[in-house]
Order: sequence, then C-alpha cells, then structure tokens
Amino acid sequence: MLKQTLFAVLVTLPFLTGRCQSASEADLLLKQAKADTLLQAYAAQNNFNGTALVALHGKIILQKGYGWRNIEKHIPNDINSIYQAASVTKTFTGTLVMKLAELKKLSLEDKLSKYYPDYPGGDSITIAQLLSHTSGIFNYTMNRDFMLQKAAKPATEQEMLALFRNEPRDFAPGTGWNYSNSGYMLLGYIIQKVTGKRYDEAMRHYVFRPLGMHHSGFDFARLEDQHKATGYAADSTGAWTVKTPIVDSSVSFAAGSIYTTAGDLFRWHEGLTKYAIVSPAGWQEISMPKKDKYGYGWMNDSLQGKPTNGHSGGIWGFRSNFVRVQEDDACVILLSNSETFSLDGITNKLFAILYNKPYQVPVVRTTIQLDTALLRKYTGTYLLEEKDLKIHIVLENGELAAYPENGPRSTLCATSPSCFFLKEDTDFETCFITDATGKGVSMKIHKGDRGGTAKRLDE
Repeated sequence: MLKQTLFAVLVTLPFLTGRCQSASEADLLLKQAKADTLLQAYAAQNNFNGTALVALHGKIILQKGYGWRNIEKHIPNDINSIYQAASVTKTFTGTLVMKLAELKKLSLEDKLSKYYPDYPGGDSITIAQLLSHTSGIFNYTMNRDFMLQKAAKPATEQEMLALFRNEPRDFAPGTGWNYSNSGYMLLGYIIQKVTGKRYDEAMRHYVFRPLGMHHSGFDFARLEDQHKATGYAADSTGAWTVKTPIVDSSVSFAAGSIYTTAGDLFRWHEGLTKYAIVSPAGWQEISMPKKDKYGYGWMNDSLQGKPTNGHSGGIWGFRSNFVRVQEDDACVILLSNSETFSLDGITNKLFAILYNKPYQVPVVRTTIQLDTALLRKYTGTYLLEEKDLKIHIVLENGELAAYPENGPRSTLCATSPSCFFLKEDTDFETCFITDATGKGVSMKIHKGDRGGTAKRLDE
C-alpha cells in the first residue's frame, strides 16, 4: 500500500500540474513521500502524534499533522495545531539576550549582582554563564514536590526565586555544566528589567512581530483558540489518552513557556538564517558550543554528517524538537501533544532522508509473553557509566518497566527471552546478559547508531 501511494505521488502529480517535473523537483517529491511514509509509520505505532515540518534550502518539503489534536472530540492534528514548545523557548530567550547585547542594553559579562544586588554569590555569576548552564545555580524543576503540587498555579518572581536562590551550588560558576531552568528564569527577569517590558511583550516586540509569528504566545493555560492541542500522557496500556494539566507560564517562563505552530517555528528558522534578529557575529557567538555542546540557548551537534543547532523540549503532555542546518537552510520541526520518546529518532531519520543517507522505517514488532519468574531475574538497578545514569528495572503487572533516574517510566516488550524494545520508543532496544543462574548482570542498550552497556549494581 505504501509503495502504491509513493508511485501515485511520483507519477500523477506531473499531470495534475500540467508539466513535467525537473530532476530537483522530482527529488523533493521523493523526499516528501519518504518523510510522510516514515511519519505515518511512527503514528501507526502510537509513537508520533503531532505536526511535522521538514525543509531544505529554504523550501518546505513536508508540513502535515498526524494523530489527534483532541482525542475526545475526534479532532485531528493539522498544520494549524498549536503546541507548547517547552524548552525550545530557550532558543528565543538566548537570542533575545544577544539582541539586547547588540543594542547595548546589557552585556554578556554583566554580573548577576548588577540586577540582583542581594543575590547570594551574584557577583561571581555572569549573564553568559546563565545562558550556557555554567552558573552552578540549582535547577528548580528538580524540586519534585513543587512541580507536582504547585507548577500549574501562577507564581510570583519572589516565589520562583525562593526555589533556588539559597540552594547549594552544583559547582563554582564557570567550572562545570548542569542544565538549569533557574538560569533562564533569571534571564527572563533581567530582560524585563533592561527593556521595561514584560518578558512576553519584549519577545513579541523584538522577535514575533518582525518575523510574522502571529500564532505564538506564552499563556497556554488561558489560550482560547480552536487550534489549541490537548496534551496527553500514556495510560497503563501505553496509549496517549490521559489528559495532562498545564504548567503555568509564570512557572515555565523564559525557560519553557512559549506555545507555537510548526509554521511559526519555520519563520523563526528563516529569520535566523537571514540574520533578521541578530547579526552574523551575534549568531556565531550564541550558537558556538561553550560546554557539553551547549551555546547560549542552543544545543550544537551533528546529524548525518551535518553540523546542527537547535533544542528539544518536554513539558506535561507535550514534546518538541527543533533542529537546523544553518549552511543548507534546512530544518526539521516536530511538535507533539503526547509525551513520546521518539522525536530524536524521527529527527535523525528525517535528516537521513534530506541528505540521501540510509535509514529504517519502523516495522510492527512481534512480541512474546515471558513467564514472570524469568522476568523477575532481570529486575534490579543498572548503571550506564558513560551517562552516569541509573536505570531501575521492576516487575509490574506481569511486565518489565524501566525507571531511569529523573526520567519517565517506559514499558519493555519482549521479542525473545532476553531482548526487549520500549513500547514508547520502538527504536530503543535492550538485551539482558545473564550469569549461569539466569540472573541479569548487564543490559546491552541500542538505539540507532548509539549504544552502551549498563551493568547491574550490587544490592
């Protein structure tokens, strides 16, 4: 069926347009068909529910919705669906700070004490360190009680500062790296101080209006728009059916409060490509890695042999990925109203399509039922040393579940007596290595071209 659909696209479209397609046009159509086939496969496995946009050389190849904007009302996602972008917000905050630096309203070397004279140790923390997650300031979202009990309620600046200002430093400023939403919270307040505008007003003035981003904003909880997507978490079967609460924009703020559409994020991409917001020198500064591949609000990496910059995002009920190749005016935008784990894998494969590299379309896997006595031998805590990540494997309701520290639960589905894939991300596979008694001693983990071994810890 998929081959027939692809054939129909390539053969009939020239007749519909009344002319023959050039080689480049035919190539773009082929890429479009491949991208759509890939996304449909992920959607069919319940691993993508949202809107995707794929562009190369400034041309949108694919822009399409998949799955449901609202399950209860049977409203499908489309190109107009509005999503929470979560930490993709940091790309906006970081770029706006550079814009204000170019306008001489602040300096990246300004000390935090300039804006908060009584902040503990503020004379040793710079704006540049807040931007690059090298300030050592405690990340307030690690306060689990606050996030579970109060994150959906409005909070004042004083209430938010109280969550981290007196907490012990993770490290001395400039000596380490640790992702800190608190640093971006402070940047949002500093933006307000130097512009005399609320953070959202400043972003609209300097970024949204100049780029024509008319479908983007901040207060998602109070947004009344027919295109607003409902956020979903997984139920006990792994289906995205559980409606999630909304984190208040005063809590996510400059670290993660922006809502947007795929089309508006493409306008953001184009504005950056054309240096419409910051100068080429400013862009080079914010996109240049400082520590752990992170610049000033931008994660820098490579995919399919191409240097990339972008950011991912995750908040209750929503996941996002925004990745660009500046030199080719290319980008992949994925906005999801479900807490899927698959966006990194999808992004990698979409770039493989853009650059004619090999990739695999996910297939429906055949699972088997294993005896609980066997599954129990795999339970325990495993350490992935290269990531310093502990993974707790537990037996729940006759199936194995993985609980990575500071991460969400995922279900392991057996394909053999020792090998499993994640129900929430079918690209993620793991096999248990056992001792003579059948007890798990390590886990071989594999996803795409990346992998590692997690060794069981003595209990």
